Amino acid sequence: MPDETPARPATPTRRERREAQLRSAAASDDADLARALAFAASLREEPAASPREAGPAATGPTPPAPPAPAPSAPPAPRPPVPAPASRPAAAPALAPAPAAPPVPAAPAAPPVTARISLPTSLVASSSAAGHTPDVDRSRPADAPALGSGTGTTRPAARTDAVAPRGRGIPDHKRRNLTRPVRWTVQGMVLVGVVATTGAFTVYHRDITLDVDGKVSTVDAYGWTVGDVLSQQQVPVASGDLVVPAVGTSARDVHEVVVRTSRQVSVEINGETRTIRTTASTVGELLDALGERDAVGVSAASRDEPLGRAPVRLVTSKDVHVIVDGQDIPITTTAATVQDVLTDAGVRLGAKDTTSAPLEAAAVDGLVLLVNRGASASRSTTEVVAFKSVETKDATLPKGQRIVKTAGRVGEIRRTYTVTTKGGVEVSRKLLKEELVTKPVDEVVLVGTMDLPDPSTTVVAPGSARAIGKALAAKRGWGDDQFQCLDLLWTRESGWRVTAANASSGAYGIPQSLPGSKMASVGPDWRTNAATQITWGLGYIANRYGTPCAAWGHSQATGWY
Repeated sequence: MPDETPARPATPTRRERREAQLRSAAASDDADLARALAFAASLREEPAASPREAGPAATGPTPPAPPAPAPSAPPAPRPPVPAPASRPAAAPALAPAPAAPPVPAAPAAPPVTARISLPTSLVASSSAAGHTPDVDRSRPADAPALGSGTGTTRPAARTDAVAPRGRGIPDHKRRNLTRPVRWTVQGMVLVGVVATTGAFTVYHRDITLDVDGKVSTVDAYGWTVGDVLSQQQVPVASGDLVVPAVGTSARDVHEVVVRTSRQVSVEINGETRTIRTTASTVGELLDALGERDAVGVSAASRDEPLGRAPVRLVTSKDVHVIVDGQDIPITTTAATVQDVLTDAGVRLGAKDTTSAPLEAAAVDGLVLLVNRGASASRSTTEVVAFKSVETKDATLPKGQRIVKTAGRVGEIRRTYTVTTKGGVEVSRKLLKEELVTKPVDEVVLVGTMDLPDPSTTVVAPGSARAIGKALAAKRGWGDDQFQCLDLLWTRESGWRVTAANASSGAYGIPQSLPGSKMASVGPDWRTNAATQITWGLGYIANRYGTPCAAWGHSQATGWY
């Protein structure tokens, strides 16, 4: 007979202690299991009767339904893990609940089955304690058995708490599997911390920061100069000057200079423009513009900071000043035309003017003309035109016009105040005027006499008048012209060959003065009427054109 004296339990190994801890954890999970079972029980509660469910209950006992197909056999419960010989007796395994008899299902309402997947920790702990995973916990222990004749044919809802299949890895193994992962993550975090700390140590330094002339030493860090400026909250805009550049590595940088750009109005030799610059002083602006030779800067000093007022710059320029007939070339830094005249030593009078406004900007190659203004009194003699007066004369044939009195112009002396610019008269003002010679009006006689019909004029054949009419016709003069000729010579001589004017010496029919002029036609001028008439017609044609014109002149003056 074997010795029944209980053996002294051996000292538990590390694994056994771990398993004991797992069993304790399983006991603590009972609350979670209880909540899961309560949820399963809630699924069995009778909901409000629906038309589908209320039908059989309202009509009394349900006729027996055809037997439902036999449910598949539940999976065999897993055998509990046997404890080692030296391990204390494990808690008794839960006995599986007796299988319920098959419940016929209503054709219209198949049974509702809800399966709950319990947490892995609960399943693992139940397995370790000897529990069967697939246990029907849908009904309380004191609930009547299904189909025991309780008066209802509706099968109760069934909820099976089933552990996930294929996931039966014990919790202690799961936790052992996460240990390398945990170590790996911790190592990576440690490496990151060490790297970050090293980088912070490498790129952390004291940097001298010069922002628009304000110098300070800052405790800064960053990978690039741009990172340092961002860490120091120094904004950098387009056009700003940063030395070193913002993309430069900050590892070996000990000083950063920032110059903020801004818009400045600059007037260079009269031309105004707006530029964007990072210069802080007038001198820096000149260097940036390349105007190192600029002079006459409006600022007091090249070291003066740039303000809001426009900066006025001028450069050396060659200018020509033309004044008093002279060309004066000068090289000047004057900004305006007035300054150019000052540098050239030209003084302007009250009436002097210049070709460009005095306030205009002086530019290279300017040619400046100075016009001297002057005023003086000048007297001039001017012509006064005569007037023409017409007078009707009944002794002249109608339509005949004879100038009785020739017109003569008069003279008048006027005195002006004349203003000149550069020797050229620009204006004049009348001071006084004086009539020197009075003009003589022209008197014109206009004939109104009606001449008789030439056909009625009787000329004796062979007489002087007959000879005169014949010779006038040869010159193309008609009867009207002969009538004027007849009137003229009738008054002068009465057509007498020997008519003589004792006071003047005129002789013959045409009253030639002297009579000897008629010798140019013939030597018989004293006695021959044809010779006298030929000479007289020539004289009239050469001096008056026609006998009527000669007659008009005779009427106006008394001679022809």
